[in-house]
Amino acid sequence: MMNTKKRIPVFHRRIFWDVDFDNLDYDLRASFVIERVFERGDVEDIRQCRRYYGDDRIRQALVKAKWLPLHSIHLACAVLDNKPEDYRCYNLAQSDPSYFMY
Repeated sequence: MMNTKKRIPVFHRRIFWDVDFDNLDYDLRASFVIERVFERGDVEDIRQCRRYYGDDRIRQALVKAKWLPLHSIHLACAVLDNKPEDYRCYNLAQSDPSYFMY
C-alpha cells in the first residue's frame, strides 16, 4: 500500500520566531505559512514550501495577501511567473504609497 501522506516541510525556526513553531499547523495556517516563507525564508525554505503546497496554492495565498514587502512580491513573480499587478497588496500600495516604507 502506498503512503499518500505528504512529508511535513522543514523550515528554519527563525522564520516563525513569534509563534509556537512546534505546534504550527501547516494545513490550517497555510496562507500565513506561505506568506511568512516568502517574506523571510531562503531558497531552501521556498523549495520546501513549493514541494508541500504546490505553485497553485502558493499563488492563491500570495495574490490575496493583505501585505507583503516589495521584495517578496518580486520574488513571488519570478517563482510563479506572474506580474506585481496580480497581487492585491501591490495594488493597494500603489493607491497609498505609505504602505511601502522604502
